[in-house]
Amino acid sequence: MTDQTENEVIEVGDLDPAQWNDFAIEQGWSDGLPLIMPTESVVERFAEICRGDNEPFPPMSPRQVIPTIRGIAANAVMAGCRAEYLPVIVAAVRAVLQPDYNLHGTLATTHSCAPMMIVSGPLRKTLDINCGSNCFGQGARANATIGRALQLTLMNIGGATPGEMDRATQGSPAKYSFCFGENEEDSPWEPYHVRRGFDATDSVVTMLACEPPHNLNDHASTSGDAILTTIAGTISQTGVNVIRGSCPYVIALGPEHAQTIDRDGWSIPDIQQKLYEDSKIHYSRVASEQLLYAGERGNRLVNDHLYLSASPERIQILVAGGPGKHSAFIPTFSTTQECSVRVSNF
Repeated sequence: MTDQTENEVIEVGDLDPAQWNDFAIEQGWSDGLPLIMPTESVVERFAEICRGDNEPFPPMSPRQVIPTIRGIAANAVMAGCRAEYLPVIVAAVRAVLQPDYNLHGTLATTHSCAPMMIVSGPLRKTLDINCGSNCFGQGARANATIGRALQLTLMNIGGATPGEMDRATQGSPAKYSFCFGENEEDSPWEPYHVRRGFDATDSVVTMLACEPPHNLNDHASTSGDAILTTIAGTISQTGVNVIRGSCPYVIALGPEHAQTIDRDGWSIPDIQQKLYEDSKIHYSRVASEQLLYAGERGNRLVNDHLYLSASPERIQILVAGGPGKHSAFIPTFSTTQECSVRVSNF
């Protein structure tokens, strides 16, 4: 069996699946769900997929261990991945190791954030990553295991053990896995990764430290302006981390909402500007101590209001999900930035 932290082979004898999982729990390798044993032969088969990736990794917080392809592969095996998922997981690891992501802060915080993975580009279809109905939920092996593999990597290589380095007060189900695909086929706008400067033919992973999705329900509105008014009103909360005003947040529009908004002539910059302005919070709604807290962290009143992002451009807009008049507001941790990495072809 390949050790996922030190990249060594450990002899564990002839364990059945139940014994193996008990052993993994004793070692502190488990997220609480059953794990697949990362035997040496299987890990090598996974790692072979990324054989051409020779770019070194920086150290991973909090342990400051330098990841290896084999170590990441071992966690992917344990998570239940298929071997062909590994390049996506490696790209996600590279994204969260970028300084702007703030891995140490997002792992050590008491906030409930988890690494959210958006997959854009052709690999969504090749790997059968769910971009449509129930894309945040259960039922898709790729979504579930790719996101889980990243989480196990952060725990087993990085050392983000719950209750130790991971100090989340309550946590969230997103800490098991938070991976979904952009629904480019039903989006009326350019794909998200193209707007971020990549080619349409690139497959791209974008990482943000986020809370789970907050549902945006508007079955009544028939105009783009009305739908965006509902969305802005839902964003305008005094208890979200983005009240610090320094970080991005995500709006994942359902296809029906997106098509209505586009029909009425709204571009992505138009949407960002409206949400930026209409979600601002009047100081009278904010508890005095909370107002002081926001100000101490750089978000000061502008004409008696707090804005929830540093600029309209910081609001991340994409389309995800299937039929139904629902969208999602996905708040972020207070000090994180979106980090995108192209998935390498080997």
